[in-house]
Amino acid sequence: MWHADPLADAVAADRGATRATRALMTDGAAGLDDVPLPDSVQALLDHVSTDPSWLERERLDRSANVLVRYSAQWGLVLGAASLLAGADNWVAARPLLLTGRYGTQPAVRSIEVGEWLSRVVLPGGMAVDGPGWRHTVRVRLIHAHVRRHVVRGGEWDEAAWGVPVPQPYMAFTLAEFGHVSIAAMEHLGVVLRPDELADVYHLWRYVGHVIGVEAGLNPVDEADQVRIEELYRLTSPGPDQYSRDFCRALTEDYLAPQLATLLVGPERLRQDVARRAMYGMSRVFLGDEAADALGVPQGSAKHVVRALRPGLRALDVARLGLLGRERVTRSGYAHRERELTRLRAEHGMTHDLVDAVPGAVGG
Repeated sequence: MWHADPLADAVAADRGATRATRALMTDGAAGLDDVPLPDSVQALLDHVSTDPSWLERERLDRSANVLVRYSAQWGLVLGAASLLAGADNWVAARPLLLTGRYGTQPAVRSIEVGEWLSRVVLPGGMAVDGPGWRHTVRVRLIHAHVRRHVVRGGEWDEAAWGVPVPQPYMAFTLAEFGHVSIAAMEHLGVVLRPDELADVYHLWRYVGHVIGVEAGLNPVDEADQVRIEELYRLTSPGPDQYSRDFCRALTEDYLAPQLATLLVGPERLRQDVARRAMYGMSRVFLGDEAADALGVPQGSAKHVVRALRPGLRALDVARLGLLGRERVTRSGYAHRERELTRLRAEHGMTHDLVDAVPGAVGG
């Protein structure tokens, strides 16, 4: 809990690295060709641009094609399962609060996550200097700047809480978007083959390497990700009121309105049904104990979600059988881009990640 990311933290602390850092975050490694590189930036660049011995790059593209077939389901569970699982620990969430990114901007934060993942989950996305690789390096540097900002702000109790965004929480991010989301999608009828699952976990292992998770903590497979989740719960003090406010804002101001657009009927009815459905899904995904702690309302919708699982599974089998995996994959990429474009327009977003917002921490 008291160990962060020495390579990225050194860059954030290096006043002479500002120009190189901005070039790296804006244009990736290619932007550094004509920029003097301080030792701190060179050390980070050496780490992120060197392939670990275990990496099989063709598996990264295969995993992207698997995940994009389920863009709609993944979009639901990233909010209703992954982000809420992270909110179940107020210490982990506190840096967001201290940087003004908690509770008041759930939609923007969710879309930023979607922007990052859309570049990671893309053929060639995690190639060195590819779009997902660049975004992941940016996220790593954003974390470093957040750590520096939070500690200098004087409101962080390092003796009690550890460092902001420590190694265990960085590793849990991989589980949030890996096992947590996959387990939640299973409740929506998504069942991946063993080889597909192995490729997906291989992708997240490489993302962990680039984002700064140390080798000894970087999860290799599903069992490792489950252990990371158990470690997160073991060290968690639970949620606080800010966590519960975030849960409510994320669900009622973003997730439910998005689901309501897919329903028919009067708007008030659609909004009410969507809100109940999203809370029901969160209860199924998180479990009643965690849902109670986050203030997720009880309701009959969770039983409906469970009852729909076999039918949703049958529909997915039919979809893949009738259309073929290649066609579904192509359609998945196109649908994802349309949805991100729509969401950016709806929320007036002109940036992709928070470091592109003038004056924001990490910018």
